[in-house]
Amino acid sequence: MGLAWMVAAAVAAVLASWAFNALVHLVWRPYAITRRLRAQGVRGPDYRFLTGNLGEMKRLRAEGAGVTLDVGDHDFIPMVQPHHRKWISLYGRTFVYWNGATPNVCVADVNVVRQVLFDRTGLYPKNLMNPHVTRLLGKGLVLTDGDDWKRHRKVVHPAFNMDKLKMMTGTMSDCALSMMSEWEAQQAKAGGDAEAEVELSSQFEELTADVISHTAFGSSYEEGKRVFLAQRELQFLAFSTFFNVQIPVFRYLPTEKNRMTWKLDKQVRGMLMDIIKARLASKDTAGYGNDLLGLMLEACAPEHGETPVLSMDEIIDECKTFFFAGHDTTSHLLTWAAFLLSTHPEWQDRLREEVRRECGDEVPTGDALNKLALVNMFLLETLRLYGPVSVIQRKAGSDLDLGGVRVPEGAIFTIPIATIHRDKEVWGEDAGEFKPERFQNGVTRAGKHPNALLSFSVGPRSCIGQNFAMIEAKAVVAMILQRFVLKLSPRYVHSPMDVITLRPRHGLPMLLRRL
Repeated sequence: MGLAWMVAAAVAAVLASWAFNALVHLVWRPYAITRRLRAQGVRGPDYRFLTGNLGEMKRLRAEGAGVTLDVGDHDFIPMVQPHHRKWISLYGRTFVYWNGATPNVCVADVNVVRQVLFDRTGLYPKNLMNPHVTRLLGKGLVLTDGDDWKRHRKVVHPAFNMDKLKMMTGTMSDCALSMMSEWEAQQAKAGGDAEAEVELSSQFEELTADVISHTAFGSSYEEGKRVFLAQRELQFLAFSTFFNVQIPVFRYLPTEKNRMTWKLDKQVRGMLMDIIKARLASKDTAGYGNDLLGLMLEACAPEHGETPVLSMDEIIDECKTFFFAGHDTTSHLLTWAAFLLSTHPEWQDRLREEVRRECGDEVPTGDALNKLALVNMFLLETLRLYGPVSVIQRKAGSDLDLGGVRVPEGAIFTIPIATIHRDKEVWGEDAGEFKPERFQNGVTRAGKHPNALLSFSVGPRSCIGQNFAMIEAKAVVAMILQRFVLKLSPRYVHSPMDVITLRPRHGLPMLLRRL
């Protein structure tokens, strides 16, 4: 009887402690933070027990999902970030909303955004609250912080210097030529001068996957295809959890989504290990190689008994990061660039003229790509209006001051890139219009703030692969313009959607005519 009483008392004490902590976390803390922020002038929608504002966010997104835009309308915010649009109109450029019981401070003021993204002290680490995203990207360069980030970057950075990138243009061009030879075959079937309809978004996904496979991992798209397909499933699984309450213990429960995530993650790790083992097997005759994978493997096995710079698990995480980020964002940049070329034929003609002047009918070289000023302006405006990533998030590593507001430790900072890119106070009254000429004097002079373009982020943590992406996009666009006229198919439906990255909901059917 005495033992049973003691066990019951211990269980009761644990339950009481759990209930108290839950009460503090789910009731007292949200209301205390709300009062503190409102006293500083930061308002937002009211907190609802446990779910916060997730219910309203889901409802607003569901209402926007069925919206179709005119092809000349570039304002997809009501479809992708309707809650940001609504709450900024009600509460101003800085407001607080609740993702479950976690406060999200939305910051649409470029000066405050600069404070976050240019910080070098570690006050604003990456937000790792969603385990599905970590499974997708791995804890590579994108998600690491502090000394770990510096160590990873030291290894990865040499793979993306400009001299190496210029050498990669030949590989990029070969992959693009292979894709376009299929287009030519489709047009030949159509006969004569007939236009062939091609669904470009899937074509660009395969192209950019092929490019990153060759240039970073020494393999081909066919070898990496299973990795890309598994990562795509992980991507949709991760996004499906974005508007759910994140309860830490749930990530360990064998739910259907968790089991599928674990299965796909195991497959991806296994396939990446096969690629790594193939490289290690040839190192005695061919060395590690000087691409991204080779640099990482060399860092994993230093000589003279030194501590490896990267562990094998960290190399696998970096492979995940670059397999996904190295192709997904660039493929969508190319998709939206093709869309804008087809809807702005005058710019298509201007860019084709520039490509012919600088490259003739030859495959563009790295030096020739540097001379394509109009193509560069066009791609930058594409990134402004249809940047692959619509938000950036950081976390408050401690209680801190942001733009004169005291923010509690653990709060999430959400930077609504797509909203900032349409801000008339930053870009002028024509912010909603497609005008590549705004970039004729460079990125820093395009808007009223030098760091207004956030497509690759800014500051010390800006995207390490941005030059790679821009060179690849320039090369592909130039080669398409040398060979084809693009005309938007009547079947195209303009309905951008966000699944971590921005894409056309119904694909991009395009009519191609061979020049």
